[in-house]
Amino acid sequence: MGDVAKMAGVSHQTVSRVLNNHPNVSNNTRERVEAAIARLGYRRNTAARSLVTRRSRTIGVLACETGQFGPANTLLGVEQAGREAGYFVSIASLREVTSESINDAMAHFSGQSVDGIVILVPHPDVLAALRDVSVQMPIVAVGAGAGNPLKGASLNQRLGARLAVEHLIGLGHRSIAHISGPTHWIDAAERIEGWREALATAGLDADVLLQGAWDAASGYRAGQELLQHDAVTAVFVANDQMAVGVLRAVQEAGRQVPGDISVVGYDDQPEAGFFMPPLTTIKQDFEELGRKCMEEMLHQLEGEAGSQDQIVDPRLVIRATTAAPSH
Repeated sequence: MGDVAKMAGVSHQTVSRVLNNHPNVSNNTRERVEAAIARLGYRRNTAARSLVTRRSRTIGVLACETGQFGPANTLLGVEQAGREAGYFVSIASLREVTSESINDAMAHFSGQSVDGIVILVPHPDVLAALRDVSVQMPIVAVGAGAGNPLKGASLNQRLGARLAVEHLIGLGHRSIAHISGPTHWIDAAERIEGWREALATAGLDADVLLQGAWDAASGYRAGQELLQHDAVTAVFVANDQMAVGVLRAVQEAGRQVPGDISVVGYDDQPEAGFFMPPLTTIKQDFEELGRKCMEEMLHQLEGEAGSQDQIVDPRLVIRATTAAPSH
């Protein structure tokens, strides 16, 4: 940094201000310092800087179930938001959720001197295991839902489910089934409640509830069972992968989507617009979720109160798998 200051003809403190994007630096001075940095190939020594600031500029992320679309994209959103905020991200992915595995991950993060920890919470087992773990640093939970003791950020799963079902009701459907994910998942349980709430508001019965396992095969099996309910004219499926299986089951039975049955998925995976027919679904903003998560983390690192839980709303994407009922 001293070499940069000497070449640019400024003080050591001015170089520091430029590196930290301080506003009280003239454009001319900033340009000289940046030119010297580029010419000298200067890079910050993060280890030395952490000794001065007592910050490693590293956030630990504790994740599980990352083979699923939601947790995987939540992890990517948090990682991207961390980098944008100037933090390295260290990831510990759990094969199984136990107090021992979480303790091991926390010890790993402690050894890296992380500034805080983000915990992805796909199901309540994570919160239960955390009760036996002592952590002396800021923690932000992602996807833990309402009523948990940790501050954090969540996607509004109930709203997404209501948007899906209200769309179908608006088209004239009166018997709307739901194929859920595993009910011990927080997201699956919230989407079930949103489905029920939307039907109850419209004075309709929530009488056809089937369960899948997030994958296309379970969606296919649930789709075959769904077709035994003759009165059903529409189905809200808890994710796009299961919706693929439903589409196949309907087509193999010689019925049409949306002519005989309308289908709404959830997630808006990149392939959803290329299904046959293109899938109406609920889009989740994982990038915004990551940003909200890092906002809460930065509040805690600065000793600020922050909010109890930051909520990100999904939106409906209408494509070709929904239409008015034909009977």
